[in-house]
Amino acid sequence: MTEYHSASSARSVSASDAGAALLRVTLGLLLLSHGLLKIYVFTVPGTVAFFSGLGLPPVAAYLTIFGEVAGGLALLSGVLTRLAAGLSLPILLGAVWAHSANGWVFSNQGGGWEFPALLAALAVIVAVQGAGAFALGPVLSRLGRLEAVVPLWAR
Repeated sequence: MTEYHSASSARSVSASDAGAALLRVTLGLLLLSHGLLKIYVFTVPGTVAFFSGLGLPPVAAYLTIFGEVAGGLALLSGVLTRLAAGLSLPILLGAVWAHSANGWVFSNQGGGWEFPALLAALAVIVAVQGAGAFALGPVLSRLGRLEAVVPLWAR
């Protein structure tokens, strides 16, 4: 196993921990950016209207926005990583469903389902693999902040 050593840190990071962290941060950035896109570009009322046009109740739009923003922030910080990745799956599978009529390639009119499917696969990998290096979750666990409220499998 390859390890990387920083001159400024006595801690060594394995390649698998670094890869898990990179994957977690990438998924977190994508979820957060999609949530903020729904707020600032499409607007919340526009997102609700789009979801309604798909036959979904308005609450689905609000839950999706909240899930993308909160889940993205959790993944970026590495807090409750497995839980955040797992809870993002319904959102991402819903995106696969919403884009399924547009074909496979995401460059198709209306966007195909390939990109949402990739994000769903990444969420499964993060949920299985965990946070990797540079995550705040383990720090909070050592401080005794997570044990009382969060089961081990969700951290």
